[in-house]
Amino acid sequence: MAVVWLIAPVALKRFVRASFFEFSAPITLTEARVSELQDYWHLRLHSQRDLIAAGVDLARVDASYALSVQQNAALQNEVARLRQMLRMPAPPHFRLEPAQVARRDFSAWWQRMTIAKGRNFGITVGDPVVFAEGVVGRVAEVSATTAVVDLISSPGVRLAAFFEGETRPVSYQGGVNPSFGPAQGTVDFVPLDISLQPGETRRLVTSGLGGEFPPGLTLGQVDHLEPSGDGLFQTGIVHLNPRLSDLTEVTVLCAED
Repeated sequence: MAVVWLIAPVALKRFVRASFFEFSAPITLTEARVSELQDYWHLRLHSQRDLIAAGVDLARVDASYALSVQQNAALQNEVARLRQMLRMPAPPHFRLEPAQVARRDFSAWWQRMTIAKGRNFGITVGDPVVFAEGVVGRVAEVSATTAVVDLISSPGVRLAAFFEGETRPVSYQGGVNPSFGPAQGTVDFVPLDISLQPGETRRLVTSGLGGEFPPGLTLGQVDHLEPSGDGLFQTGIVHLNPRLSDLTEVTVLCAED
């Protein structure tokens, strides 16, 4: 059977893979709905006092976010005004599409998750996926009702980045990560004059080059740099957000024309 698969035409392999992906989508969605039901009954066990306390905390967070939204709107208007004065091209626009995480697939070579939305919500291959604290990854496969996301910890994810406060691009790539352990990536082509003091960490953010991701989104933290093999640049380990392994909701940035 393995030999037959190896010699099968590429078009047939793609058809079989796409068919299996579409067939398994309802199963994935069912798992997500069961998880929602479990969360619902878990919350039902909380006392009224706990719910009141959670409501008070939520009201405080909501008030803080309302102020942040107003400040963000003012900053966006100012940026638009300056871009118009300088005759700069407008940045790409994204439609925010929240989605529930339905399944996770973490191994040394595959760092993936499946979300419970797909082409039915306008999600396409290559769309960036983010959460409140930074980048989650990018959409790798899409079916009618689900989509597979390659996490930034996956070896197949590579993109241009900046160290916070710098304007010179460096290269970020996911790494080979254990199934149960902190996720990491690597940063390469770091100029030699960028240094880190003992105990110092610097934030690595998206550069916005190529228009794939908006600029300034957090990728991870770097606390050590060392010379690369050729001695012309530096390289280092990027410590990714530990929440990547237990996210339940993410946001897909769907490009708008």
